[in-house]
Amino acid sequence: MIITIAGTAGSGKSSVAKLLAKKLNLKHYSVGDFRREQASKIGLTLYEYNKLGEKKAFTDNIADEWQETLGKNEKEFIIDGRLSFHFIPHSYKIFLDADEKVRAQRIFGDTRKTEQFKSFEEALDKVQKRQESDKTRYIKYYKINPFDYKFYDLVVNTTNMSVEEVINFILEKIHLNKN
Repeated sequence: MIITIAGTAGSGKSSVAKLLAKKLNLKHYSVGDFRREQASKIGLTLYEYNKLGEKKAFTDNIADEWQETLGKNEKEFIIDGRLSFHFIPHSYKIFLDADEKVRAQRIFGDTRKTEQFKSFEEALDKVQKRQESDKTRYIKYYKINPFDYKFYDLVVNTTNMSVEEVINFILEKIHLNKN
């Protein structure tokens, strides 16, 4: 089984994907981590890389090809990425969302070295700008709004849920919870 996990920034995509993969003994891939690595290689932050992507398609094309290759060459894994559902259409597609302020607080409290914010307000501003940048790029290049729930098999609002609760909910919904 291939599970793609999309969602808004700070909704828990990476945390849920990592722990769900561990629980199911599957490989985990992260498009966000992949894009951060690509940005770092050319001396940019993810935000700067995304802004560049609004004008230059190569920033997305690299990640697109990587996802397509994974989907063709591997049979079982979990990947978190906003367009993974599109590039791996035979996957079980999950979308995570949460209240914007909760997402900003999660991002502000995150320990990623590549994205540090001085304040909650700065994190909230970046959450808003990142979502608009992503939406702009994806509509421009793919004619897809990845934040539209219609593309997904399961949508989970994680606002008031722990990562473990989200995982249990997902497992229950896809009939994999063996507890």
